[in-house]
Amino acid sequence: FAAVVLTQDWHPANHSSFAANHPGTAPFSLTKMPYGPQVLWPTHCVQGSEGAAFHAGLDMTRADLILRKGFRRAIDSYSAFFENDQTTQTGLDGYLRDRGISRLVLTGLATDFCVAFSALDAARLGYDVTVRMDLCRAIDLEGSLATMQARMTDAGIRLEG
Repeated sequence: FAAVVLTQDWHPANHSSFAANHPGTAPFSLTKMPYGPQVLWPTHCVQGSEGAAFHAGLDMTRADLILRKGFRRAIDSYSAFFENDQTTQTGLDGYLRDRGISRLVLTGLATDFCVAFSALDAARLGYDVTVRMDLCRAIDLEGSLATMQARMTDAGIRLEG
């Protein structure tokens, strides 16, 4: 069985990962959250905004599931499987297991954050994981792309394209 799962960042405007919500900080700086270090991002993917919408050319009729993540104000969510605290689940693992899906092909944004964290969590959960690098784009924050490519390779994730 195959499934197409789309993930969608769905942040409230007051999300704790937005630099704008931490006076005196700049986008891409680091702060400390209860769950560990957190990159402070430019405001993005605010619930209901055009910036949170899928690309107009994406055929939404192919999606079996749209999983919204990052909607909890106090915690960011890079992975499609876990919030950044690495314990709060999104429900994706159960959805895939209930459908007997064990092989995943990941694409999307950003290679070195959401895609990589999703791939690493999927591999840790026992999935056979491939990342289509030609269908991803990275932020590459201070070498983050090379770092995450190495982590994914070390975890047995195939990087193709």
